[in-house]
Amino acid sequence: MQIGLGTHVEVDLIDEEGNAERMAFDLVSAQQADVSQGLISADAPLGQAIRGKFVDTTIPYQMGDIREIRIVSVSPGQPIGEVDADARRAEVLRKALDDAERTNAQMFASSFSGKWGDYDPDGVDEWEE
Repeated sequence: MQIGLGTHVEVDLIDEEGNAERMAFDLVSAQQADVSQGLISADAPLGQAIRGKFVDTTIPYQMGDIREIRIVSVSPGQPIGEVDADARRAEVLRKALDDAERTNAQMFASSFSGKWGDYDPDGVDEWEE
C-alpha cells in the first residue's frame, strides 16, 4: 500500500548514531492535523517526505538529530470524521489568553497600593476559569 492521505503509518526515525525510534500516526489534511492525537499533516515536512512511498523504503531526512526514516508499515487510517483542528487550536489559544489575563491581574493586585487600600491578590484566584 502506498502512503497517502488517510493512511496509518509506522516509521522508524533513525538518528545519526543509527538508533531508531518508532513513531505511528495517521496522515491527514492540514485542517485535521493534531500531533497530540497522532494526526500528522501531509503538508508537514515529515508528511511530504513519506507521501507516495511504500513499506521497507528508507528515506534521507534531516530534522534535529534524525537522519533517515524507514517505513515499517502502512495501513488504512481510522476514520476521523469531521475534525476541526482550527476550532481546537482557537479554544487552546482562548484558554491561554484567559490564563494570561488572570496572571496579569494577580500581578497587578499584588503590586498595587492606592489611597483607598490595597487590592487583594487572593481574591483574583476565585475568578471563574
